[in-house]
Amino acid sequence: MSATNTAPTVPGAAAHSHGPGSPVPVQTRSQRFRSTDPAAFPAVTGREVDWKLTPVDRVRDLIDGELDGSPIATTVSEAAGVSAEWVDPEDARIGAAGTPEDRASANAWARTEKALVVTLTAEERVEVTIDRTGPDHAPRASHTVIVAKPNARGIVVIDNRGSARLSENVEIVVEDGANLTVVSLQEWDDESVHLSAQFARVDKSATLKHVVVSLGGSIVRVNPSAALAGEGATGNLYGLYFSDAGQHLEQQVFVHHIAPHTVSDVLYKGALNGAGARTVWIGDVLIGRDATGTDSYEANRNLVLSDGTRADSIPNLEIETGDIAGAGHASATGRFDDEQLFYLRSRGISESESRRLVVLGFLLEIVQKIGQESLEQRLIAAVERELEAVESI
Repeated sequence: MSATNTAPTVPGAAAHSHGPGSPVPVQTRSQRFRSTDPAAFPAVTGREVDWKLTPVDRVRDLIDGELDGSPIATTVSEAAGVSAEWVDPEDARIGAAGTPEDRASANAWARTEKALVVTLTAEERVEVTIDRTGPDHAPRASHTVIVAKPNARGIVVIDNRGSARLSENVEIVVEDGANLTVVSLQEWDDESVHLSAQFARVDKSATLKHVVVSLGGSIVRVNPSAALAGEGATGNLYGLYFSDAGQHLEQQVFVHHIAPHTVSDVLYKGALNGAGARTVWIGDVLIGRDATGTDSYEANRNLVLSDGTRADSIPNLEIETGDIAGAGHASATGRFDDEQLFYLRSRGISESESRRLVVLGFLLEIVQKIGQESLEQRLIAAVERELEAVESI
């Protein structure tokens, strides 16, 4: 009688030379396991590649627990050529941009009872705000789909303020020739927890500018991914974050160049101040074998304002074709630029004001990319309030 050893199958794993059934993580980001069924994912232990830098125990209820999937209180501003509607999960537009690659995202997907679909059709630029301000302390699930129809132009701001314990999926579809900016703004109250998986598909000759701004909340994890699926598609992914004492702000960014002659620019900048301030940035760029003529660059910059902080910054670049225009990545974490401080102080500006100006200038590069003056002014004021709380400046 013979016995056969079998190891459990792990989604997203492949056979390993250590023996049959020994699973190893998939090495290419695009090959990660995906499913809308949370039960299809193994239990999250905190050792997984996509969870090892996240305080899993503090978000366990959003990963595994029951979530209220009824529509959350939302106001969508009115504009010509813009429609908003709540639809059933079976609607054909659900899943058009992507599907979950982690258990929390799948849990939110499965629990959502109605999804909000916002559609832009106007070829003249429109401005839309999805306002989700207010107190909501129960663990919630949410799903939002933003569609820019061919040649549409617009900016959509997802404005998150108040209190929340929210796990959500956001899908963004930018159809042929459209030009869309999506700003995900997290100014939550101090106790809020927010997990957001954001998927984008950018079609032929279309452009997406995606901006993540995380300033408030206890734990905020926003993971955007962009598939540049059509020839000549452009994806510009930017981010700004300011982590205070005890605050965890995380971004895991993925850009997949699928079609030829696509372009991407990824730039995330953050500041950290106070004991226990923590930021995580992981940037994955994959240039596929058919993505000839690609031009891509990603960078992450972190400015440390005090002791007791931690910034994890991990850029990754995979290239499957030799015929590209260019590709690169960079990461830097450090304190103030002494030359900048010297320059300002030599012109009669006090040391504290010089430090404030250096930090403000560092962060506002991202704010100025948004392209909506009223929102830019609001964020400048918010960053200045953050700086007022920094005792060392």
